[in-house]
Amino acid sequence: VDTSGTYSQELGKAQALIGYILGTLNPGDSFAVARVKSRSFSEKDIVAKVTFVKDPLQANAQKRAFREQVAKFSREAAKQGSAYTDITGGLIQAAEFLNETGAGRKTILVYSDMQEELDYKTVRDFPIELSGIGIVALNVTKLTTDNVDPRRYLDRMSWWEKRVKTAGAIEWRVVNDLE
Repeated sequence: VDTSGTYSQELGKAQALIGYILGTLNPGDSFAVARVKSRSFSEKDIVAKVTFVKDPLQANAQKRAFREQVAKFSREAAKQGSAYTDITGGLIQAAEFLNETGAGRKTILVYSDMQEELDYKTVRDFPIELSGIGIVALNVTKLTTDNVDPRRYLDRMSWWEKRVKTAGAIEWRVVNDLE
């Protein structure tokens, strides 16, 4: 979940989407939510993670606790967004988490405008590894500059598609209609 600048205003929608996804998960599934901020390659940025137990009652209690953790994160992140947006670091951290779970099906949902902005110290211009993982960009809002020149948006989406496919991702999709 992108917490940078004006995109932090989208946290309410992200929280609703996370609630919906929780409702679709089954015992044995793993799920995590992490923030994308100035530097996102850190386990500290994983704000909630869970692998659901087989017992349905306990799994429901896990879902409630997860929702509470995400709600707390949303309240805190809405107060102060980050200055930069390290999407690449977030993807690397997410892939690491998914590979550690041993999941058979792996999907990273990126809730962002997909405008990566890094400070001058942060290095992300190297090949990344996303083999066997599907990537879905959600709620990719168009920036003011995209409205002036739509090629900027189209080029940004094309650049990310190439980046994740080159990294071995099995899928790249953009879903803006969250209904």
